[in-house]
Amino acid sequence: MSAVVTIIGSGQLADFVSDELSPRYETIRRTDGQTAILEETDIVLLLHDTWRPALHRETGKALQRLGVPWLRGFVAFGEGVIGPLVRPGRPGCSLCADTRRHMAGRDRREMWELQQKWEKDEGRTGIDAWSSRTGLRQMALILADAVHNVLQGGQSRWEERIYLIHLKTLRSSSHFFLPDPLCPLCSQPPDDSEEGARVSLLPRPKPHPDSYRCRSLNELKDRLRNDYLDHRSGFLNGTMRDLVSPFADASVNLPLFADNEGCAGRTHSYEISELTAILEGLERYCGMTPRGKRTVVRGSFRQLEGQALDPVKVGLYSEEQYKRPGFPMRPFDPDQPLDWVWGYSFMQERPLLVPESLAYYSSGCGERFVHETSNGCALGGSLEEAVLYGLLEVVERDSFLMTWYARLPLPRLDPYSAGDPELSLMIDRLQAVTDYDVYLYNSTMEHGIPSVWAIAKNRTGKGGNLVCAAGAHPDPVRAMKGSIHELAGMLLTLGDKFEENRERYIPMLQDPFLVRDMEDHSMLYSLPEAEPRLHFLLDNRETPRTVKEEFKPVPRHADLTQDLREILDNFRRLKLEVIVVDQTAPELARNGLSCVKVLVPGMLPMTFGHSLARLTGLDRLWRVPVQLGHAEQPLTPEQLNPYPHPFP
Repeated sequence: MSAVVTIIGSGQLADFVSDELSPRYETIRRTDGQTAILEETDIVLLLHDTWRPALHRETGKALQRLGVPWLRGFVAFGEGVIGPLVRPGRPGCSLCADTRRHMAGRDRREMWELQQKWEKDEGRTGIDAWSSRTGLRQMALILADAVHNVLQGGQSRWEERIYLIHLKTLRSSSHFFLPDPLCPLCSQPPDDSEEGARVSLLPRPKPHPDSYRCRSLNELKDRLRNDYLDHRSGFLNGTMRDLVSPFADASVNLPLFADNEGCAGRTHSYEISELTAILEGLERYCGMTPRGKRTVVRGSFRQLEGQALDPVKVGLYSEEQYKRPGFPMRPFDPDQPLDWVWGYSFMQERPLLVPESLAYYSSGCGERFVHETSNGCALGGSLEEAVLYGLLEVVERDSFLMTWYARLPLPRLDPYSAGDPELSLMIDRLQAVTDYDVYLYNSTMEHGIPSVWAIAKNRTGKGGNLVCAAGAHPDPVRAMKGSIHELAGMLLTLGDKFEENRERYIPMLQDPFLVRDMEDHSMLYSLPEAEPRLHFLLDNRETPRTVKEEFKPVPRHADLTQDLREILDNFRRLKLEVIVVDQTAPELARNGLSCVKVLVPGMLPMTFGHSLARLTGLDRLWRVPVQLGHAEQPLTPEQLNPYPHPFP
């Protein structure tokens, strides 16, 4: 008995496909919306000579209920679109495909508006103005081949995939897309839960004792490129290599609805830099809003106090800040209901509720009491690896800000004393191809994790004057290399931008509240007039210290989890609570990747915009300079550095 194929739709495409399939299969024709008698069909084809987004959505819902697989074909703006094959009960539907395709396009906002308009016009028919009889026949042949493939029961190449046919040239291309975890048609994220937030650290053997990863990029490279990067349907849709930087920097584009966000990778190989940039793009994507689970807890801190993080401990704004005209945040109110997500406290060894607006930096619009950044967000080849690198980022930023606000006279480092040829060559190259000298300082705080503050100082007087960066890592050499990569990523592009906009930055010297975004912080310190603010570091005339004098020997473990446990145990002794929120989206979980947000109450959160500096409630700021021997008495608010920080 031959298979049954039902074709819904009218027009030339539907006719051509029917002609191709009728000799081989029992073919049933139905008009739009006739889905009541489709239980006996093996596959449904939804075919039109133009784009019908509302019909695709409604028919998809009906076929989902009936449990019938279906495939669509249509024409939009001179391009034939075929797919995906939608199987009921599985993620990856036509709406997912449209979302990915439109987000990857340059005109995503216009396409969204057009889709909204056309979804309201359910009776719209006709043929796309760029359609051609030859092009539609080509589509019919591809659709017929797809039906054969599906009905023969082989591994379908049509799931999670769309085919695009240029109707003038007939050039076709296949594009993989990932199901949208927030799709209202085919995705049902599980509820966020206390039990699901529990963390049990597992052994994670390293590829090599000197590594601080549990999976190599070589293992991941094909998956990273094939699953996440596509110029027509990927949520990362473009790559660029920086041929100006001293090192092999690369970036990928993360398309957002209203803008594009560049995600950078900085290594000594363009291939590895591109892979690193993809990973950064995945991290940004996960950190913006919950995608892997549905937020279900809502209440005030007062109601949840016994099982919730006290937001005061992560740093708030002062009364004076809240009173500033136009200040965008509202004061924290313990009686105000908030959305909460479950995290895990390693100190308390139990799940803990965290405000969603702290766990995801684009969430909580309208009820945010702080402006949270991506600080502490990290991605890894396992949960343990992600936690380690999220914690290192928190440490890096805290060490930088602690140094800045307390104006700590850090010891200068002699990087050549490390005896690491790569580090020495990096510094030599950076100084040879730019107009900058590099200075490194040991900014390690009381926890002992090696941290480095880096300054690039212009020696010509032309272009930006100073650039700062930071690094933190259990291996101080890697911390230094990380800070140098950060410097290199800015130096050669900074000068032109600074010279073009110098007049805009000069008023920031007198009015710090004009420093409003990330770029302003670095541009302010490109002004030579701002250099005295860094004399507490630059005026250090003592002989630079060797790496052996400043840092303890680096422990070598065969298991990454052992590295993490040592840090967690040390933080526990110092009464520094480490809280982890698992941000992993389904798109990452399919490849065994993890993404987390790490919060350490008491550590200084990185902020951008001078008016948004968060210091209230962070008593550790007053104590640490005494612990490190830089002050005899705890600092007072009046002693803090009043200027915007120079973190880029």
